[in-house]
Amino acid sequence: MAENREFMNRRLHSLLGVIPIGVFLIQHLTVNFFATRGADSFNAAAHFMESLPYRIFLEIFVIYLPILFHAIYGLFIVFQGKSNTRRFGYFRNWMFLFQRITGVYLLIFIAWHVWQTRVQAALGANVNYDMMADILSSPFMLVFYIVGVLAATFHFSNGLWSFLVSWGITVNPRSQRIATYATAVIFVALSVIGMSALLAFINPDLANL
Repeated sequence: MAENREFMNRRLHSLLGVIPIGVFLIQHLTVNFFATRGADSFNAAAHFMESLPYRIFLEIFVIYLPILFHAIYGLFIVFQGKSNTRRFGYFRNWMFLFQRITGVYLLIFIAWHVWQTRVQAALGANVNYDMMADILSSPFMLVFYIVGVLAATFHFSNGLWSFLVSWGITVNPRSQRIATYATAVIFVALSVIGMSALLAFINPDLANL
């Protein structure tokens, strides 16, 4: 019974990492990418997301609760798992280790990002281009966000590979190798989108590139 429950929890953990959390990550990066078109474009995109009907319901049940479960169970996996990198050094063992390192970092990053944006918005601040430009004007925060975005894109891309395996979609070495290349492309593409947005916030001249 305990083994079945753990199996189902791991399946649910993997699924939530892709749907809805992964979908939300792509949407969030896409909205941020509007910063490359200027402050007005970003503000319009952000305002559109904030004006969605049932936004609070969507944020709680589609974003916050799935992330909370994924994070809590992810910590359980971190403390239970063994990467074997010293003994074997296989590529997937290193990916296993990096997945857990980025997961722990993302707990801190997401909590701080929510505090700086959603909580401040609830207290009356405007979540707009100027807010993000002000946050990223600090060199420390810029590095913090760069690492956070790269951690998020890696964690999602590598987690997508694990999802395909755990759900029986890629069951042989060839399909898993193809999935490795495909998820690497996804990681690079999402990272470029995320980095472009960050650069646009700190250098408005990049908005027209």
